[in-house]
Amino acid sequence: MQHKNRIILLMLAGTLLLFGSCKKYYFDTGLHESKFDGTILQYLKSKPAFFDSTLRVIDLAGMTEVVNKEEITFFAPPSGTIFKSVNRLNLYLKFNGKDTVSQLSQIKPEVWKNTLAQYIFKGKYLLKDYPQRDTVSYITYPGKNYASYGGKVMNLGVLFNNAGGVSYAGYRQLYLAYIPDLSNPQVALVNVPIASSDIQPSNGVVHVLNKTKHNFGFNTDSFIEQVVVAGILPPTP
Repeated sequence: MQHKNRIILLMLAGTLLLFGSCKKYYFDTGLHESKFDGTILQYLKSKPAFFDSTLRVIDLAGMTEVVNKEEITFFAPPSGTIFKSVNRLNLYLKFNGKDTVSQLSQIKPEVWKNTLAQYIFKGKYLLKDYPQRDTVSYITYPGKNYASYGGKVMNLGVLFNNAGGVSYAGYRQLYLAYIPDLSNPQVALVNVPIASSDIQPSNGVVHVLNKTKHNFGFNTDSFIEQVVVAGILPPTP
């Protein structure tokens, strides 16, 4: 019996080693291939469970052509991140005695466009194209600041994780960071880990954000303020 158990353990170890050596990219719910035969928009449409609300926001923002035709790098926020921000918005509205939002179309297009543009960068950039970033040793490894499609400066960099007690020898993970105050670019950054990197449709690259560690708009209070200042549209019948 003990001999049999050893064999089972060896088989399990071999299986884990096999999966650990697969050079594939990981999504929150499994494996996916890095190449995609279609545009970025078509890729998002192929994953409706993840991006149905994201696609709706792209349409409302008037940025469908950008995502479908221009060469861009898109840090794609899953639908869950949009739900969290809208839910926070509704809590604010309810607390202040105002009607809540039941349709994404009630939020004005300029708010969606201004917010969505922070996730889009002109050109094609894979994980390997970004410099090292360390959230602990930011002075040594600060990543690099990039202007987004809408002109907002964001910080991007790759976190080199440790492995076996060796610094920076582990797996690498891309981070997108929102800079609240450009005059103090190292203070209070909103760091968002990428759940899945280097998906390559025909017109650029998609890096999918971690949906559990991000709210659409980075600073939800700022998103709520934009919505309220712009005014909320009535729901359509």
